[in-house]
Amino acid sequence: MISRHLFPLMVWAAAMLAAFVILTVRVDAHEVRPAYLEVTERADGKLDVLWKQPSIGLLAVAIHPRIEGGLIERAPDRVENAENFELRRWNAVDLKGGSLDGREVRIDGLERTITDTLVLVHLKNGEEEQRVLTPAYPAFAINAHAGAAVPAYLKLGIEHILTGIDHLLFVFGLLLLSSGWKQLLRTITAFTIAHSITLALTALKLVSVNPQLIEAMVAYSILFLAVELVRKQRGKDGITQRSPWIVAFGFGLLHGAAFAGALKEIGLPEHNIPASLFLFNVGVEIGQLIFVAVVSALLWALSRLRWPVATSRLAWTAASYAIGSFATFWFLERLHTALDAIV
Repeated sequence: MISRHLFPLMVWAAAMLAAFVILTVRVDAHEVRPAYLEVTERADGKLDVLWKQPSIGLLAVAIHPRIEGGLIERAPDRVENAENFELRRWNAVDLKGGSLDGREVRIDGLERTITDTLVLVHLKNGEEEQRVLTPAYPAFAINAHAGAAVPAYLKLGIEHILTGIDHLLFVFGLLLLSSGWKQLLRTITAFTIAHSITLALTALKLVSVNPQLIEAMVAYSILFLAVELVRKQRGKDGITQRSPWIVAFGFGLLHGAAFAGALKEIGLPEHNIPASLFLFNVGVEIGQLIFVAVVSALLWALSRLRWPVATSRLAWTAASYAIGSFATFWFLERLHTALDAIV
């Protein structure tokens, strides 16, 4: 069982979460979505280019794709505004007798943002190259023989879970709610299986969900765990305390649908959907395991210290109510957005 002496850490964690939410939820919520650039080299020596960048309303994030040689300096052939994104397409761009091999692809302005860009290059020889460009590394040179050596979707899956504070907060609640390593292992496994199922079904369009409503229900799942943490402290036993894996599986289905929503915003290559989906899901699992390992190590380290019982109880109460407060705010905000979309 996780010792109550561990929970002074939770007061500090709650304070950090509060600061993060206040500073980032409103300002950066849209900008952190990755951009997407897909370049297809045709057999006739021309290019088709798709550029998908985050936007807030009709205002797009100030980043622009460049391909060496000024290949897409002209106005796009088509511009579309989708929810939270702007789409631009260049069709039949003339390579003027050259090739894509060795040309630099750069995202201007990326270094001034906190977002990434997934780049997919399809060459006419059948090779494919995937890269994730970041503010620190906003450019790369196309290598016709690189293939798909860089598992871009794997990296995006890791980044998505490690920057998804709501999903991490839910996993944190599961960790605190579980008693002992065996129960924790069953709980995390149930959560993994559940969100893998709905991630696949939703991403493959076998199941359709309302993304705004799903996000609201993800917030509700965190609120539910906060209530159960308070009940556990008060000694009230129930199915959640005895078998938290059941709750993890049920709410994991919702979290998987939310992961699929994020993946839909990034985009999947039509010719290689299964592999990309698999890599993204593996990335999510790796990120989740990293988080569980780090938090478990911190809790174990703190268990070596001695804290007054009253301090531990106060820390547990403060953290539970802090988690519940954040979740309530997210739930009401997201529910309002969902209802607005329906109306």
